[in-house]
Amino acid sequence: MTKDTTANPKSAGGRLTDKTDPALDRAVREKLTTARIGLLLRAPFFGNLATRLELVNADSWCQTAATNGRKFYYNCEFVNKLKPKELEFLFGHEVLHTVYDHMGRCGPDRDPMLFNCAADFCVNADLIEQRIGDKITPCLYDAKYKGWSAEEVYDDLYENAEKINVEELIEALVDEHLDEQEGQGNQDDDNNKDGNKEGKGRPKMSEEERRQIRDEVREAVLQAAQATGAGNLPSGVKRLIKDLTQPVIDWRELLQQQVQSIVKDDFSWMRPSRRGWNMDAVMPGMIPGDKIEVHIALDQSGSISEEDSKAFLSEIKGIMEAYDEYTVHVWSFDTEVYNHQVFSSENLDNILQYEPMGGGGTDFECNWTYMKEHDIQPKKFIMFTDGYPYGSWGDEDYCDTVFIIKGGADVEPPFGVWAHYEKAKELAGA
Repeated sequence: MTKDTTANPKSAGGRLTDKTDPALDRAVREKLTTARIGLLLRAPFFGNLATRLELVNADSWCQTAATNGRKFYYNCEFVNKLKPKELEFLFGHEVLHTVYDHMGRCGPDRDPMLFNCAADFCVNADLIEQRIGDKITPCLYDAKYKGWSAEEVYDDLYENAEKINVEELIEALVDEHLDEQEGQGNQDDDNNKDGNKEGKGRPKMSEEERRQIRDEVREAVLQAAQATGAGNLPSGVKRLIKDLTQPVIDWRELLQQQVQSIVKDDFSWMRPSRRGWNMDAVMPGMIPGDKIEVHIALDQSGSISEEDSKAFLSEIKGIMEAYDEYTVHVWSFDTEVYNHQVFSSENLDNILQYEPMGGGGTDFECNWTYMKEHDIQPKKFIMFTDGYPYGSWGDEDYCDTVFIIKGGADVEPPFGVWAHYEKAKELAGA
Protein backbone atom coordinates (compact mmCIF):
# COMPACT_ATOMS: atom_id res chain seq x y z
CA MET A 1 0.00 0.00 0.00
CA THR A 2 1.49 3.33 -1.06
CA LYS A 3 0.52 6.31 1.04
CA ASP A 4 2.89 8.88 -0.52
CA THR A 5 3.04 10.85 2.71
CA THR A 6 6.40 12.49 2.03
CA ALA A 7 4.64 15.85 2.34
CA ASN A 8 2.23 16.85 5.07
CA PRO A 9 -1.10 18.10 3.70
CA LYS A 10 -1.32 20.66 6.48
CA SER A 11 1.81 22.31 5.11
CA ALA A 12 1.10 21.36 1.49
CA GLY A 13 -2.37 22.90 1.76
CA GLY A 14 -3.05 26.59 1.88
CA ARG A 15 -3.75 28.85 4.82
CA LEU A 16 -7.28 29.68 5.87
CA THR A 17 -8.02 33.38 5.52
CA ASP A 18 -10.97 35.72 5.09
CA LYS A 19 -8.80 38.18 3.13
CA THR A 20 -7.83 36.66 -0.21
CA ASP A 21 -5.31 38.55 -2.33
CA PRO A 22 -7.33 39.50 -5.47
CA ALA A 23 -4.25 39.34 -7.69
CA LEU A 24 -3.39 35.85 -6.43
CA ASP A 25 -6.97 34.73 -6.91
CA ARG A 26 -6.99 35.93 -10.53
CA ALA A 27 -3.72 34.13 -11.21
CA VAL A 28 -5.02 30.94 -9.60
CA ARG A 29 -8.26 31.02 -11.57
CA GLU A 30 -6.21 31.40 -14.76
CA LYS A 31 -4.14 28.34 -13.78
CA LEU A 32 -7.31 26.37 -13.13
CA THR A 33 -8.83 27.43 -16.44
CA THR A 34 -5.66 26.43 -18.29
CA ALA A 35 -5.66 23.05 -16.54
CA ARG A 36 -9.25 22.40 -17.57
CA ILE A 37 -8.41 23.20 -21.18
CA GLY A 38 -5.48 20.78 -21.01
CA LEU A 39 -7.79 18.13 -19.58
CA LEU A 40 -10.28 18.74 -22.38
CA LEU A 41 -7.56 18.17 -24.97
CA ARG A 42 -5.97 15.11 -23.35
CA ALA A 43 -8.95 13.45 -21.62
CA PRO A 44 -12.16 14.91 -23.10
CA PHE A 45 -14.57 12.97 -20.88
CA PHE A 46 -12.94 14.29 -17.70
CA GLY A 47 -12.47 17.74 -19.26
CA ASN A 48 -16.14 18.02 -20.18
CA LEU A 49 -17.22 17.25 -16.63
CA ALA A 50 -14.57 19.54 -15.12
CA THR A 51 -15.62 22.55 -17.18
CA ARG A 52 -19.20 22.37 -15.90
CA LEU A 53 -17.98 22.98 -12.31
CA GLU A 54 -18.14 26.61 -11.21
CA LEU A 55 -14.86 27.83 -9.73
CA VAL A 56 -15.43 29.16 -6.19
CA ASN A 57 -12.76 30.55 -3.87
CA ALA A 58 -12.85 28.77 -0.48
CA ASP A 59 -9.85 30.26 1.30
CA SER A 60 -11.96 30.82 4.42
CA TRP A 61 -12.73 27.14 5.11
CA CYS A 62 -10.87 24.81 2.71
CA GLN A 63 -7.10 24.18 2.76
CA THR A 64 -7.06 22.17 -0.48
CA ALA A 65 -10.04 21.64 -2.79
CA ALA A 66 -13.57 20.22 -2.64
CA THR A 67 -16.72 19.82 -4.71
CA ASN A 68 -20.46 19.48 -4.16
CA GLY A 69 -21.11 18.35 -7.72
CA ARG A 70 -21.85 21.86 -9.01
CA LYS A 71 -18.91 23.87 -7.73
CA PHE A 72 -15.16 23.40 -7.56
CA TYR A 73 -13.99 24.93 -4.29
CA TYR A 74 -10.30 25.83 -4.09
CA ASN A 75 -7.71 27.30 -1.78
CA CYS A 76 -5.52 29.79 -3.60
CA GLU A 77 -2.24 28.89 -1.90
CA PHE A 78 -2.81 25.16 -2.39
CA VAL A 79 -3.61 25.53 -6.10
CA ASN A 80 -0.73 27.95 -6.63
CA LYS A 81 1.75 25.30 -5.38
CA LEU A 82 0.59 22.68 -7.90
CA LYS A 83 1.97 22.18 -11.40
CA PRO A 84 -0.40 22.29 -14.41
CA LYS A 85 -0.51 18.49 -14.80
CA GLU A 86 -1.12 18.08 -11.06
CA LEU A 87 -4.11 20.42 -11.43
CA GLU A 88 -5.44 18.13 -14.17
CA PHE A 89 -5.15 15.27 -11.67
CA LEU A 90 -6.96 17.40 -9.09
CA PHE A 91 -9.85 18.14 -11.46
CA GLY A 92 -10.06 14.46 -12.37
CA HIS A 93 -10.13 13.62 -8.66
CA GLU A 94 -13.08 15.92 -7.99
CA VAL A 95 -14.88 14.79 -11.14
CA LEU A 96 -14.75 11.12 -10.13
CA HIS A 97 -16.00 11.88 -6.63
CA THR A 98 -19.10 13.43 -8.18
CA VAL A 99 -19.49 10.75 -10.87
CA TYR A 100 -19.37 7.98 -8.24
CA ASP A 101 -21.54 10.01 -5.80
CA HIS A 102 -19.07 9.37 -3.00
CA MET A 103 -20.58 12.24 -1.01
CA GLY A 104 -23.83 10.32 -0.59
CA ARG A 105 -22.65 6.73 -0.19
CA CYS A 106 -21.02 6.67 3.24
CA GLY A 107 -24.22 5.87 5.10
CA PRO A 108 -24.84 6.14 8.83
CA ASP A 109 -23.01 2.95 9.83
CA ARG A 110 -19.57 3.73 8.37
CA ASP A 111 -16.85 5.94 9.78
CA PRO A 112 -16.89 9.07 7.53
CA MET A 113 -13.13 9.68 7.52
CA LEU A 114 -12.27 6.05 6.78
CA PHE A 115 -14.85 6.05 3.97
CA ASN A 116 -13.27 9.23 2.59
CA CYS A 117 -9.94 7.40 2.51
CA ALA A 118 -11.58 4.48 0.69
CA ALA A 119 -13.10 6.87 -1.86
CA ASP A 120 -9.70 8.48 -2.48
CA PHE A 121 -8.08 5.08 -3.03
CA CYS A 122 -10.73 4.39 -5.69
CA VAL A 123 -10.48 7.63 -7.65
CA ASN A 124 -6.68 7.82 -7.48
CA ALA A 125 -6.36 4.26 -8.80
CA ASP A 126 -8.65 5.17 -11.70
CA LEU A 127 -6.78 8.39 -12.49
CA ILE A 128 -3.37 6.73 -12.41
CA GLU A 129 -4.59 3.88 -14.61
CA GLN A 130 -6.04 6.36 -17.10
CA ARG A 131 -2.94 8.59 -16.92
CA ILE A 132 -4.91 11.69 -16.01
CA GLY A 133 -2.37 14.41 -15.23
CA ASP A 134 0.42 13.86 -12.71
CA LYS A 135 -0.23 12.32 -9.30
CA ILE A 136 -0.37 14.80 -6.45
CA THR A 137 1.83 14.10 -3.42
CA PRO A 138 0.57 13.11 -0.93
CA CYS A 139 -2.23 10.87 -2.17
CA LEU A 140 -3.66 7.47 -1.32
CA TYR A 141 -2.89 4.82 -3.90
CA ASP A 142 -2.75 1.05 -3.93
CA ALA A 143 -2.77 -0.87 -7.22
CA LYS A 144 -4.76 -3.71 -5.65
CA TYR A 145 -7.79 -1.41 -5.35
CA LYS A 146 -8.06 -1.01 -9.11
CA GLY A 147 -11.71 -1.57 -10.06
CA TRP A 148 -12.91 -1.82 -6.44
CA SER A 149 -15.91 0.08 -5.15
CA ALA A 150 -15.53 2.51 -2.24
CA GLU A 151 -17.57 0.14 -0.08
CA GLU A 152 -15.24 -2.77 -0.87
CA VAL A 153 -12.14 -0.68 -0.11
CA TYR A 154 -13.74 0.52 3.13
CA ASP A 155 -14.39 -3.05 4.26
CA ASP A 156 -10.78 -3.98 3.50
CA LEU A 157 -9.42 -0.97 5.40
CA TYR A 158 -11.75 -1.62 8.32
CA GLU A 159 -10.71 -5.27 8.59
CA ASN A 160 -7.05 -4.23 8.60
CA ALA A 161 -7.40 -1.12 10.76
CA GLU A 162 -5.07 -2.54 13.42
CA LYS A 163 -2.30 -3.02 10.87
CA ILE A 164 -2.42 0.43 9.27
CA ASN A 165 -1.97 3.97 10.53
CA VAL A 166 -5.38 5.50 9.87
CA GLU A 167 -4.13 8.95 10.85
CA GLU A 168 -1.53 8.76 8.09
CA LEU A 169 -4.25 7.81 5.63
CA ILE A 170 -6.33 10.81 6.64
CA GLU A 171 -3.29 13.10 6.33
CA ALA A 172 -2.80 11.87 2.75
CA LEU A 173 -6.28 12.81 1.49
CA VAL A 174 -5.95 14.94 -1.64
CA ASP A 175 -9.00 17.08 -0.92
CA GLU A 176 -11.72 17.82 1.58
CA HIS A 177 -14.87 15.74 1.31
CA LEU A 178 -18.28 17.32 1.70
CA ASP A 179 -20.06 14.41 3.34
CA GLU A 180 -23.81 13.99 3.08
CA GLN A 181 -24.26 14.36 6.83
CA GLU A 182 -22.78 17.84 6.69
CA GLY A 183 -25.63 19.05 4.52
CA GLN A 184 -28.22 18.61 7.24
CA GLY A 185 -29.40 21.42 9.48
CA ASN A 186 -30.56 25.01 9.11
CA GLN A 187 -29.49 27.24 6.27
CA ASP A 188 -30.11 30.58 7.91
CA ASP A 189 -26.69 31.86 6.91
CA ASP A 190 -27.06 33.51 3.49
CA ASN A 191 -23.52 32.55 2.65
CA ASN A 192 -24.48 28.88 2.91
CA LYS A 193 -27.47 28.99 0.61
CA ASP A 194 -27.26 27.41 -2.83
CA GLY A 195 -24.02 25.64 -2.08
CA ASN A 196 -22.20 28.65 -0.60
CA LYS A 197 -22.47 31.37 -3.22
CA GLU A 198 -19.89 33.63 -1.63
CA GLY A 199 -17.53 30.89 -0.48
CA LYS A 200 -17.35 32.36 3.05
CA GLY A 201 -18.34 29.23 4.95
CA ARG A 202 -18.47 25.46 4.53
CA PRO A 203 -21.39 24.80 2.14
CA LYS A 204 -24.64 23.24 3.31
CA MET A 205 -27.35 21.78 1.13
CA SER A 206 -30.82 20.39 1.64
CA GLU A 207 -31.60 16.80 0.69
CA GLU A 208 -33.62 18.11 -2.26
CA GLU A 209 -30.59 20.03 -3.54
CA ARG A 210 -28.47 16.91 -3.23
CA ARG A 211 -30.99 14.92 -5.28
CA GLN A 212 -31.03 17.64 -7.93
CA ILE A 213 -27.23 17.61 -8.12
CA ARG A 214 -27.16 13.82 -8.47
CA ASP A 215 -29.58 14.07 -11.39
CA GLU A 216 -27.52 16.86 -12.96
CA VAL A 217 -24.31 14.83 -12.66
CA ARG A 218 -25.88 11.74 -14.21
CA GLU A 219 -27.11 13.79 -17.15
CA ALA A 220 -23.69 15.42 -17.51
CA VAL A 221 -21.97 12.00 -17.47
CA LEU A 222 -24.18 10.76 -20.32
CA GLN A 223 -23.62 13.94 -22.32
CA ALA A 224 -19.86 13.79 -21.81
CA ALA A 225 -19.79 10.13 -22.83
CA GLN A 226 -21.84 10.85 -25.94
CA ALA A 227 -19.73 13.87 -26.89
CA THR A 228 -16.35 12.19 -26.45
CA GLY A 229 -17.02 8.57 -27.32
CA ALA A 230 -15.83 7.61 -23.84
CA GLY A 231 -14.15 4.44 -25.04
CA ASN A 232 -11.16 4.50 -22.69
CA LEU A 233 -12.68 4.99 -19.25
CA PRO A 234 -12.33 3.42 -15.82
CA SER A 235 -14.42 0.29 -15.45
CA GLY A 236 -16.51 1.93 -12.73
CA VAL A 237 -17.49 4.78 -15.05
CA LYS A 238 -18.34 2.32 -17.81
CA ARG A 239 -20.60 0.39 -15.44
CA LEU A 240 -22.26 3.61 -14.35
CA ILE A 241 -22.95 4.68 -17.93
CA LYS A 242 -24.32 1.24 -18.71
CA ASP A 243 -26.61 1.36 -15.65
CA LEU A 244 -27.86 4.81 -16.69
CA THR A 245 -28.53 3.79 -20.29
CA GLN A 246 -29.78 0.29 -19.49
CA PRO A 247 -31.72 0.67 -16.26
CA VAL A 248 -32.23 -2.41 -14.12
CA ILE A 249 -35.73 -3.77 -14.57
CA ASP A 250 -37.45 -5.45 -11.67
CA TRP A 251 -37.55 -9.20 -12.40
CA ARG A 252 -41.19 -9.31 -11.34
CA GLU A 253 -42.03 -6.63 -13.88
CA LEU A 254 -40.06 -8.45 -16.56
CA LEU A 255 -41.92 -11.71 -15.89
CA GLN A 256 -45.26 -9.90 -16.02
CA GLN A 257 -44.34 -8.33 -19.36
CA GLN A 258 -43.12 -11.59 -20.86
CA VAL A 259 -46.19 -13.58 -19.83
CA GLN A 260 -48.48 -10.80 -21.08
CA SER A 261 -46.70 -10.88 -24.44
CA ILE A 262 -47.97 -14.44 -24.97
CA VAL A 263 -51.57 -13.28 -24.99
CA LYS A 264 -52.73 -12.68 -28.55
CA ASP A 265 -56.17 -11.21 -29.04
CA ASP A 266 -56.70 -11.05 -32.79
CA PHE A 267 -59.47 -9.25 -34.61
CA SER A 268 -61.49 -11.00 -37.33
CA TRP A 269 -62.74 -8.94 -40.26
CA MET A 270 -65.60 -11.37 -41.03
CA ARG A 271 -68.78 -10.50 -42.90
CA PRO A 272 -70.94 -8.47 -40.50
CA SER A 273 -74.35 -9.80 -39.54
CA ARG A 274 -77.57 -8.31 -41.00
CA ARG A 275 -78.03 -6.43 -37.73
CA GLY A 276 -74.98 -4.32 -38.62
CA TRP A 277 -76.00 -3.40 -42.17
CA ASN A 278 -77.48 -0.11 -41.03
CA MET A 279 -74.05 1.02 -39.74
CA ASP A 280 -71.59 3.02 -41.82
CA ALA A 281 -68.57 1.17 -40.35
CA VAL A 282 -67.59 -2.49 -40.53
CA MET A 283 -66.80 -3.59 -36.96
CA PRO A 284 -64.27 -6.34 -36.28
CA GLY A 285 -65.13 -9.46 -34.35
CA MET A 286 -62.87 -10.85 -31.62
CA ILE A 287 -61.18 -14.24 -31.78
CA PRO A 288 -60.50 -15.63 -28.29
CA GLY A 289 -56.83 -15.44 -27.28
CA ASP A 290 -54.62 -18.52 -27.11
CA LYS A 291 -54.26 -20.34 -23.82
CA ILE A 292 -51.19 -19.09 -21.94
CA GLU A 293 -48.42 -21.66 -21.68
CA VAL A 294 -44.98 -21.08 -20.17
CA HIS A 295 -42.02 -23.37 -19.53
CA ILE A 296 -39.77 -22.79 -16.52
CA ALA A 297 -36.37 -24.30 -15.75
CA LEU A 298 -34.82 -24.05 -12.27
CA ASP A 299 -31.01 -24.13 -12.16
CA GLN A 300 -30.00 -26.44 -9.30
CA SER A 301 -26.23 -26.21 -9.63
CA GLY A 302 -25.83 -25.27 -5.96
CA SER A 303 -25.90 -21.45 -5.64
CA ILE A 304 -29.71 -21.24 -5.85
CA SER A 305 -31.41 -22.35 -2.68
CA GLU A 306 -34.74 -24.11 -2.39
CA GLU A 307 -36.04 -20.95 -0.70
CA ASP A 308 -35.06 -18.90 -3.77
CA SER A 309 -36.84 -21.35 -6.05
CA LYS A 310 -40.00 -21.27 -3.91
CA ALA A 311 -40.03 -17.47 -3.95
CA PHE A 312 -39.61 -17.48 -7.72
CA LEU A 313 -42.41 -20.02 -8.24
CA SER A 314 -44.64 -18.04 -5.89
CA GLU A 315 -44.20 -15.02 -8.15
CA ILE A 316 -45.06 -17.14 -11.19
CA LYS A 317 -48.19 -18.34 -9.41
CA GLY A 318 -49.27 -14.77 -8.68
CA ILE A 319 -48.81 -13.75 -12.31
CA MET A 320 -50.66 -16.72 -13.79
CA GLU A 321 -53.66 -16.31 -11.50
CA ALA A 322 -54.52 -13.12 -13.36
CA TYR A 323 -55.59 -15.24 -16.35
CA ASP A 324 -58.44 -17.71 -16.85
CA GLU A 325 -56.68 -20.51 -18.68
CA TYR A 326 -53.01 -21.39 -18.47
CA THR A 327 -50.45 -24.18 -18.27
CA VAL A 328 -47.13 -23.95 -16.48
CA HIS A 329 -44.38 -26.51 -17.13
CA VAL A 330 -41.67 -26.67 -14.44
CA TRP A 331 -38.49 -28.71 -14.35
CA SER A 332 -35.12 -28.62 -12.61
CA PHE A 333 -31.70 -29.11 -14.14
CA ASP A 334 -27.97 -29.29 -13.53
CA THR A 335 -26.35 -31.32 -16.33
CA GLU A 336 -29.67 -32.99 -17.15
CA VAL A 337 -33.38 -32.31 -16.64
CA TYR A 338 -35.34 -33.60 -13.63
CA ASN A 339 -38.88 -33.71 -12.28
CA HIS A 340 -40.87 -32.19 -15.14
CA GLN A 341 -44.32 -31.33 -13.79
CA VAL A 342 -47.30 -29.54 -15.33
CA PHE A 343 -49.58 -27.14 -13.47
CA SER A 344 -52.78 -25.48 -14.63
CA SER A 345 -55.67 -23.40 -13.36
CA GLU A 346 -56.93 -26.61 -11.73
CA ASN A 347 -53.91 -27.33 -9.54
CA LEU A 348 -51.73 -24.22 -9.51
CA ASP A 349 -51.64 -24.12 -5.70
CA ASN A 350 -49.54 -27.27 -5.83
CA ILE A 351 -46.71 -25.42 -7.57
CA LEU A 352 -45.49 -24.20 -4.19
CA GLN A 353 -44.92 -27.83 -3.17
CA TYR A 354 -42.70 -28.48 -6.20
CA GLU A 355 -39.40 -30.06 -5.14
CA PRO A 356 -36.35 -28.96 -7.16
CA MET A 357 -33.91 -31.76 -7.94
CA GLY A 358 -30.27 -31.77 -9.01
CA GLY A 359 -27.18 -30.21 -7.52
CA GLY A 360 -24.36 -31.18 -9.87
CA GLY A 361 -22.67 -29.08 -12.55
CA THR A 362 -24.40 -26.57 -14.81
CA ASP A 363 -25.14 -27.38 -18.44
CA PHE A 364 -27.70 -25.00 -19.93
CA GLU A 365 -27.71 -26.97 -23.18
CA CYS A 366 -29.44 -29.90 -21.49
CA ASN A 367 -32.66 -27.86 -21.43
CA TRP A 368 -32.71 -27.40 -25.19
CA THR A 369 -31.75 -31.03 -25.73
CA TYR A 370 -34.65 -32.09 -23.51
CA MET A 371 -37.15 -29.80 -25.28
CA LYS A 372 -36.10 -31.01 -28.73
CA GLU A 373 -36.20 -34.68 -27.72
CA HIS A 374 -39.73 -34.27 -26.30
CA ASP A 375 -41.02 -32.05 -29.10
CA ILE A 376 -41.46 -29.06 -26.78
CA GLN A 377 -41.18 -25.63 -28.39
CA PRO A 378 -42.25 -23.02 -25.84
CA LYS A 379 -43.75 -19.68 -26.69
CA LYS A 380 -41.83 -18.46 -23.66
CA PHE A 381 -38.99 -20.30 -21.90
CA ILE A 382 -38.00 -18.85 -18.50
CA MET A 383 -34.81 -19.91 -16.74
CA PHE A 384 -34.03 -19.08 -13.11
CA THR A 385 -30.23 -19.37 -12.81
CA ASP A 386 -27.01 -18.08 -11.28
CA GLY A 387 -25.82 -17.22 -14.79
CA TYR A 388 -22.70 -19.38 -14.86
CA PRO A 389 -23.12 -22.20 -17.40
CA TYR A 390 -20.42 -24.68 -18.23
CA GLY A 391 -20.19 -23.91 -21.92
CA SER A 392 -23.01 -22.52 -24.07
CA TRP A 393 -26.01 -20.54 -22.82
CA GLY A 394 -28.25 -22.58 -25.14
CA ASP A 395 -29.90 -22.35 -28.57
CA GLU A 396 -30.89 -18.72 -29.13
CA ASP A 397 -32.84 -19.55 -32.29
CA TYR A 398 -35.09 -22.21 -30.76
CA CYS A 399 -37.51 -20.17 -28.65
CA ASP A 400 -38.00 -16.87 -26.81
CA THR A 401 -35.90 -17.09 -23.67
CA VAL A 402 -36.02 -15.11 -20.43
CA PHE A 403 -33.18 -15.36 -17.88
CA ILE A 404 -33.74 -14.37 -14.25
CA ILE A 405 -30.22 -14.26 -12.80
CA LYS A 406 -29.50 -14.60 -9.08
CA GLY A 407 -26.22 -12.94 -8.11
CA GLY A 408 -23.66 -12.41 -10.88
CA ALA A 409 -24.31 -8.67 -11.12
CA ASP A 410 -22.01 -8.35 -14.15
CA VAL A 411 -23.40 -11.41 -15.95
CA GLU A 412 -25.10 -10.74 -19.28
CA PRO A 413 -26.59 -13.52 -21.39
CA PRO A 414 -25.61 -13.46 -25.08
CA PHE A 415 -29.27 -13.63 -26.15
CA GLY A 416 -32.81 -13.33 -24.84
CA VAL A 417 -33.98 -10.85 -22.21
CA TRP A 418 -32.94 -10.85 -18.58
CA ALA A 419 -33.13 -9.25 -15.16
CA HIS A 420 -31.03 -9.68 -12.02
CA TYR A 421 -32.86 -11.26 -9.10
CA GLU A 422 -30.66 -9.79 -6.34
CA LYS A 423 -30.66 -6.28 -7.79
CA ALA A 424 -34.40 -6.33 -8.18
CA LYS A 425 -34.84 -7.50 -4.58
CA GLU A 426 -32.79 -4.53 -3.38
CA LEU A 427 -34.77 -2.11 -5.50
CA ALA A 428 -37.98 -3.52 -4.13
CA GLY A 429 -36.68 -3.27 -0.55
CA ALA A 430 -36.86 -7.01 -0.03
